[in-house]
Amino acid sequence: MGVTEEVRSPARSRRLPRAVRERQILDAAVEVFSQHGYHSASMDEISDVAGVSKPMIYSYLGAKEDLFAKCIRREAARLLEAVRMGIRSELPPDMQLWHGLRAFYRFVAEHRDSWTVLHRQALTVGGQFAGEINQLRSKAIDMVAALVVTAGTKKGLGPAAEFSGPALAVSLVGAAESLADWWLDHSDVSEGVLASWLMNLVWLGFNDLLEGEIWQPS
Repeated sequence: MGVTEEVRSPARSRRLPRAVRERQILDAAVEVFSQHGYHSASMDEISDVAGVSKPMIYSYLGAKEDLFAKCIRREAARLLEAVRMGIRSELPPDMQLWHGLRAFYRFVAEHRDSWTVLHRQALTVGGQFAGEINQLRSKAIDMVAALVVTAGTKKGLGPAAEFSGPALAVSLVGAAESLADWWLDHSDVSEGVLASWLMNLVWLGFNDLLEGEIWQPS
């Protein structure tokens, strides 16, 4: 069967809107990249999973490198949006953070392939792909730092919170990512419990710092 016949077959019809086709291709690519990694994933398999021809993939989204980059950007945007939607601005900063963490872990649970591509595959490949992940991490750090500063300001400790907030946010984001990786193999724990564990680990420490209770070596 020739390429023209494949493209015209019901499974590979061109009649869907371009945006729908692109989403279909990206969904398939995320699945394949998650399972095999960037280097081992083949455009042939992505074509098969998506149900479109390889020429259509190249025409819509570019070569393998371009496709992988677009997967990272889309999944990073989806993850950040899920966390933003989870943060309820009318609540105190600690509850905002807890809800944000719940939203983060819920995304990881519902989109395991997305998290694998973002946190494992992209970082393993490195280069521009790792740069994309660093941008994602920076945005997450900014969100957490804003909550720490807000909490400190409410306690009358604005300058101290502004000084330590970004560094504390880096620590929390790193811990959240590591716990998400652990969770992939321990999915019997709910996202709410996971978020509570992390809050008990970090927020109580944040509170002590904001209150001026600082541990020092004897």
